[in-house]
Amino acid sequence: MKMFDATPLFRSSVGFDRVMDLFESVNRLDQSAPTYPPYNIEKTGEYEYRISLAVAGFSESDLEIEARENTLLVAGRQGKEDDKARQFLHRGIAARAFERTFRLADHVRAVGASLENGLLHVDLVRDIPEAMKPRRIPIGGAAGPKVIDADAA
Repeated sequence: MKMFDATPLFRSSVGFDRVMDLFESVNRLDQSAPTYPPYNIEKTGEYEYRISLAVAGFSESDLEIEARENTLLVAGRQGKEDDKARQFLHRGIAARAFERTFRLADHVRAVGASLENGLLHVDLVRDIPEAMKPRRIPIGGAAGPKVIDADAA
């Protein structure tokens, strides 16, 4: 695998330590990374996102969603008591346990989840704090304060 040197990117950047951690974790990814269950990530608005996982055969009580710091964990475990009473001639619907982890950017949080037609939808929103939104910065001097619009920059 080709190594990527991000040093030039960080010469004029402050506070991007987690980005370097993300680059390192991508380099450690194994080709045998789990592919079950399949999922989509879509942008549904300017600051809204949705993760949809195909969880056919799982009920709400079989699924668990946990948000911790900048990580979203979705896990599924089915009970095996029904399988003993049934005899399968062909079993093509996967019913194995899974754990799927998603890394979330700063200020992204889960706001809700729903289970519809075998798809688990997890809705996310990015809440930008007031301190990070564009604002006007006054410039003081001998002639008095002058205001520059931060949006124009």
